Amino acid sequence: MPDSAVLGKPRLVLIASLHEWSSRSLESILGPNGFDVLRANSSELALEQARNAQPDLIIIDSTLTAGEGLDLCRALRRDPVFPPSTPILVVSADPPTRQRRIDALRAGAWDHLGQPLDAEELLLRIKALTQAKRDSDRAREDGLIDLDTGLYNMRGVARRAQELGSQAARKHAAFGCVVLEPDVHHNDHGSPEDLTAAVHVLADVIKSVGRRSDAIGRLGPTEFAVVAIDANAAGCVKTAERLASAVHDAQSPSPRVRAGYYSVADFHETPVDAIETILRATSALRAARTDPAGGWLRAFGQPTP
Repeated sequence: MPDSAVLGKPRLVLIASLHEWSSRSLESILGPNGFDVLRANSSELALEQARNAQPDLIIIDSTLTAGEGLDLCRALRRDPVFPPSTPILVVSADPPTRQRRIDALRAGAWDHLGQPLDAEELLLRIKALTQAKRDSDRAREDGLIDLDTGLYNMRGVARRAQELGSQAARKHAAFGCVVLEPDVHHNDHGSPEDLTAAVHVLADVIKSVGRRSDAIGRLGPTEFAVVAIDANAAGCVKTAERLASAVHDAQSPSPRVRAGYYSVADFHETPVDAIETILRATSALRAARTDPAGGWLRAFGQPTP
């Protein structure tokens, strides 16, 4: 999901360090100045929190995991889920040499700082970096967001899906797309007002239930897409059922949902690209729309009953 919904929240800094005293020292500077702080004491936890929380800045202790702080920096820069605009600072217990600063920059850090840290200088630096990151996020999202729902628009979904497709191909992972729309005409009493309300219910559900790691957005006036890695056919069905159930629970009387999906077991081995995955899922949805007797959920290429 796009980050625009969180841009008004306090800036979030992730501190990755083995040393609790170091983390607490940094937190004592950041907390009173309006920053939220997450702490991680391992590379694995730092990677997980970076993907899930999408912090505005990361501070990595150079001695994390027995001197492998730069490996974490490299892993973050290789991760397509982690925005490249996020600043990373490496800190060490002593002043860095020229070579260590160069190594940190090559690993993807924006700077390598050494102790003792000047609290006022550090705070000003972090404020400037996090503001630059948020400005970059706004610029990146300009033209990619559906203003009515706050989700990605068609262009934004396509761009994000291509990023996820590249990751799925490298991992030889499953890759799939579910396209959904509200169905307010099943009883011939649907009105334009009913459809508008149902679209917003579905959008709200997708925003609240969808995973940040997926590509989620609006393809058209009524159609929404969820594109995900590790989403085989069974996973796509579960996603559609989970969203349909959440829509049912969100409003009474609740709108029904139609959905179509397409998936491949190994995205590396298929000639279909990420955009074609979305198109095929959309085609499956339209088949469900034109042939309601075939059920509310259709797979691409599923024979008509």
